[in-house]
Amino acid sequence: MAITNQNMQTMIEETPAIRKTKELCQTILDQPDMRAVRQRVSTFMADEQSRAQYEAVVTRGQALHEKQQKSQALSGDEVADFERQRDALLKNPVARGFLDAQKAMHEVQESVQLYVGKTLELGRVPGPEDLDDGCGHEGCGCHH
Repeated sequence: MAITNQNMQTMIEETPAIRKTKELCQTILDQPDMRAVRQRVSTFMADEQSRAQYEAVVTRGQALHEKQQKSQALSGDEVADFERQRDALLKNPVARGFLDAQKAMHEVQESVQLYVGKTLELGRVPGPEDLDDGCGHEGCGCHH
């Protein structure tokens, strides 16, 4: 059974928590740095060459990973070819901007998830001491 948008709307009742979550989402989107992040994603999505380059590196990386998972040896040429493709991708300013944007969005998502998760776990809004995971700052994602 497929879930339609209408079904999703009725499943997500407009509770006070949902209203505040929507406010949080808008606040995140309204941040100047988040606007810049979204612009980098849009620039990347509009650049066919950069997208193709990115997809080629991801596909090649997945193929090498699968080969390793099957305990198959990787040749030096395979690894060198992948590293050349990856280095070229990282030198592409549009692709680099996209990768940086992905990282920034992931960090925001992790931070929000950390706060919400800790709130549900503790039964109160967490303070800095509740969020300190030994990284030196909250939500860094280093998972020591």
